[in-house]
Amino acid sequence: MNTPRLTKPLYSLEAWANHFQTLDIPVLGSSAEQLEALRANEDNVDAHLIGETFANDPLMTLKVLRHAASLGRERRTTDAETITAAVVLMGITPFFNTFGPQPTLEEWLANDEEAFEGVDAVLRRSDRASRFALGFASHRGDPDAYVIHTAALLHDFAEVLLWCYAPALASEISRRQQADSSLRSSKAQKDVLGIELVDLQQSLMRMWHLPQLLSHCIDDKAKVHDAQELCVLYATRLARHTAKGWDNAGIPDDVRDVGELLNLRPEPTLRLLHDLLGDALPPLPSNY
Repeated sequence: MNTPRLTKPLYSLEAWANHFQTLDIPVLGSSAEQLEALRANEDNVDAHLIGETFANDPLMTLKVLRHAASLGRERRTTDAETITAAVVLMGITPFFNTFGPQPTLEEWLANDEEAFEGVDAVLRRSDRASRFALGFASHRGDPDAYVIHTAALLHDFAEVLLWCYAPALASEISRRQQADSSLRSSKAQKDVLGIELVDLQQSLMRMWHLPQLLSHCIDDKAKVHDAQELCVLYATRLARHTAKGWDNAGIPDDVRDVGELLNLRPEPTLRLLHDLLGDALPPLPSNY
């Protein structure tokens, strides 16, 4: 991976999408190691095991889904919406043939501590969001619960790619938001990049022919959100608000919204959140 880092914004959304469309995607170091362990034991590996192994790595997930979406689109009646489904579509041996030893995020950002910390924060947030979303969808009995988990995991993939390939610009966005806590992410992104990352994500998902349900669930700009979108929207919002603890001013509204979605009162909603993350939650504040 010798792609140069961008230091200045590109001139349009189309230019951003075209730039990112063909870039190689690094994966977590742990995923690269696990892939080689699975490869060495290929005869005892199935699609479910591969799906479980990489279920919490948004980069590997994105990479596998992107490849699966490129295979025989004209002949398929369904899209692969999870890693497990993608491997079923590909086959075990073709999967290993396609995905050889992987470049890792740790190697790519080895000399940029700030960018690595930025990516790490997004990945931790994505993990929390995916656990929230899966829990919400499962509570509702949604048959697409694991697709909703995948959507929440991928919700901020453009921000991860930005830290990888334009770390100076990602850092500037972060610096501005740290200096002004009221500055919305979309405004900071527009000011620094000339675009919003949600628009870049939608463009890339169309270019890569990713499943419609995934892009639908990740579309924060939809004018009307259905229950599946709300699972992802509320999960990612909660993950952002709880990134540094449970005292963010927006959390009471999050708990109210999740409770309405799941038909739960505030106290059971908080208990559910506790169960999903295993966090030691504080006592219920009086403003909930």
